Amino acid sequence: MFGLSLEHLVILLVAGLFIVGPERLPESARWLAQTLRKARTFAAGAQERLQNELGPEFTQLRKPLEDLRSLRSFAPKAALGRYLLDDSPPAAAGEKIAAGSPAATPPRPGERAPVDPDAT
Repeated sequence: MFGLSLEHLVILLVAGLFIVGPERLPESARWLAQTLRKARTFAAGAQERLQNELGPEFTQLRKPLEDLRSLRSFAPKAALGRYLLDDSPPAAAGEKIAAGSPAATPPRPGERAPVDPDAT
């Protein structure tokens, strides 16, 4: 979940030794593990309860969160390269281009682009 490396775990263990002390470290680690287990159980129960109460609306509520997660893997260089260097940028998943919009039919060479008088 958090992606802790071995170095991070060693640093946390050493810090725990200095803060808590070697005598109370095993007891503190047990307490922390039990607390995290209880929190995960509580979160899973709350999620299950919401899913049961909301039904299919629950998946619709989760969609914006999944969209936000996809932003974590966003690579600006790749996006710029894809949209500036490619002839036709791919439409996003589930995104439909409206009929009659300028992006639906690009102008032919030598043809003037359509003008929207409301936009100017």
